[in-house]
Amino acid sequence: MLPGRQVLLIEDNAKLAELYTAQLNAQSAVVHHCVQGGEGLEAAQTLKPAVILLDVQLPDIDGFEVLKRLKEMGVSAPVVVITAHGSVNRAVEAMRLGAYDFLVKPFDAQRLIVTVANAVERHDLAGIVDAVTRPISGGFHRFIGGSAPMQAVYRTIAAAAASKASVFVTGESGTGKELCAHAIHAESPRRGGAFVALNCGAIPRELMESEIFGHRKGAFTGATADRKGAAEQADGGTLFLDEIGEMDMDLQTKLLRFIQTGRYTRIGENTEREVDVRFVCATNREPGEAIRDGNLREDLYYRLNVIPVRMPALRDRPEDIEPIAAGMVKRFAEEEGKRFRGLDMDALDQLRRHDWPGNVRELENTMRNIVVLNDGDRVTGDMVTTALTSGGRRILSGGAGPAAPLATEIRPLAQVERETIEAAVALCGGNVPKAAGALGVAPSTLYRKIQSWRNAGNGGSAG
Repeated sequence: MLPGRQVLLIEDNAKLAELYTAQLNAQSAVVHHCVQGGEGLEAAQTLKPAVILLDVQLPDIDGFEVLKRLKEMGVSAPVVVITAHGSVNRAVEAMRLGAYDFLVKPFDAQRLIVTVANAVERHDLAGIVDAVTRPISGGFHRFIGGSAPMQAVYRTIAAAAASKASVFVTGESGTGKELCAHAIHAESPRRGGAFVALNCGAIPRELMESEIFGHRKGAFTGATADRKGAAEQADGGTLFLDEIGEMDMDLQTKLLRFIQTGRYTRIGENTEREVDVRFVCATNREPGEAIRDGNLREDLYYRLNVIPVRMPALRDRPEDIEPIAAGMVKRFAEEEGKRFRGLDMDALDQLRRHDWPGNVRELENTMRNIVVLNDGDRVTGDMVTTALTSGGRRILSGGAGPAAPLATEIRPLAQVERETIEAAVALCGGNVPKAAGALGVAPSTLYRKIQSWRNAGNGGSAG
């Protein structure tokens, strides 16, 4: 409980101070001794101790006055008052002024250690409660937004970061699942290690095992050199596996064993390697549905889903649209050398009324489109309308909009789907992830469809 803990001792009796220090040092606590109250007040601000031991009788300031000033200064460390006058009145006065506990001289080492240890535990618990309940204004790491749904996400990340437990992030495409994984890594003691991300839906299945575990030279055609996999690269850090449900079932079995043991084998080798990795996984599909469809092993899911995090859709946190969009406009204007400084009220109204099927990723694409194709002091409603309708998207009006024209012919659904996907990719300059965000689907879905068209010998303009 006490190893490495900072204890501030404010005591003018040199012999007693030496005794208390020796008793606490025996528990590996770090004791800072001050003789006078004024000196102790300064030390409390600079040291930020875990606990303060305060004698009532001091040469310059009465101990109760020191206690009052500590409270006024906002010092959070619990204070244990030491007094040679064990009257009930003085004890009550100390507690009324905010003292955690009091010790009446003389007291033995065991009483001192237990009291200090309890005070330190109280300090730690108060810090945890503060971290969990304190609203986070503005944003958190690379997230922007202070809405209630995002506050819940921030608190979960802050509470889970210190653990090595696996985290399973769910949410629609474009909600920021990888940002969540980055925040978990940045909040954790592993922040000095590597953060390695793999998109299981964007890597061909036959290469996925090599991507995770690595391979030995000559293990298969094209393996011209030894290669470290993501598991080895993430040793001491965090491994993020996005779209985990797209991974081959046989490889999921190997991944399950790796998670359970921390051991794996490179392709082409017989020797097991051991690493220390924290796993964060994500999917934009409902895990239960993926399990029923045979795309996700149930035992793997429960091994990974120790700490679940659900990323809210943008439509479920409309109050965050304005700060997110404003931040994007500022960033893109600086990148593109444009004059934009913000958005007018009509533009904000249009953004709030849109349903954002592609979530924050779609909003990002929209704001970049506006900044690239326009200029001015502020983004206007007309600019937003044009950007949202140019790709076949629509703005929710709250009522029935104009009816879509009736089709004059019926075409195969697969043909309509392909034309829509190819048009979206073309409008996004060939950027498949952007097109996927605009269409409200996972990039892996588009990659698979495009690959299937190529394999059939009908490669179109998408890609």
